[in-house]
Amino acid sequence: MATLHHSSFCPHSRFVRLVMAEMGMEPLLVEERPWERREDFLMLNPAGTTPVLVEEGGLAVPGGSVIAEYLDETRGLGLSGIRLLPEAPAARVEVRRLLDWFLQKFDQEVTAYLVTEKIHKRFMTSQHGGGPPDMNAIRAARSNVRYHLKYIGYLISRRNWLAGSQLTYADLAAAAHLSCVDYLGDVPWDEDEMARHWYARVKSRPSFRSLLADRVAGMAPAEHYADLDF
Repeated sequence: MATLHHSSFCPHSRFVRLVMAEMGMEPLLVEERPWERREDFLMLNPAGTTPVLVEEGGLAVPGGSVIAEYLDETRGLGLSGIRLLPEAPAARVEVRRLLDWFLQKFDQEVTAYLVTEKIHKRFMTSQHGGGPPDMNAIRAARSNVRYHLKYIGYLISRRNWLAGSQLTYADLAAAAHLSCVDYLGDVPWDEDEMARHWYARVKSRPSFRSLLADRVAGMAPAEHYADLDF
């Protein structure tokens, strides 16, 4: 059995959990608090970031996009017609472009601000950067999420899924990030119906169930968080 070192509200970890569930994999989950820089964890990934996948033989694979590529190379062919990274070169480029959009751009402009300020700081000591949330950062993230939501709506108005006709890594990455923001009630779903319908489709997949069961101690999710027909 593979082991996944993750953080429940790290969107990159959530992305990998979705990918592995879609592939029929059930890893052993080990919760990490990256800011604590646990020595054994740093030996797996000197960068100290989640997620890190550790295979039975001991191979450590760090980072959401690296793990996605690794799983496609080692398990992708077994998915036959439902491969999450398409075979055609142009289609692969589009999936990778959108992966970069959500795992990098969306994260830097939205998720990292909200998750750090509203969740992680609650559990950090002052030495690790804990304390009251930075409301300027939260306001910036709430503003930024609006144009990302419109971009998702734009893509879905022209395609069945974000990168084309089939579900791919792009959909799982976008949904993983939005799931964190949605827990906090900061996604303005009423501003883009196309994006909301797409998210409801992804959210309704069996792979999403474990994410919807996650909870932050002392912080209830938005009322619609686990509602599949919101």
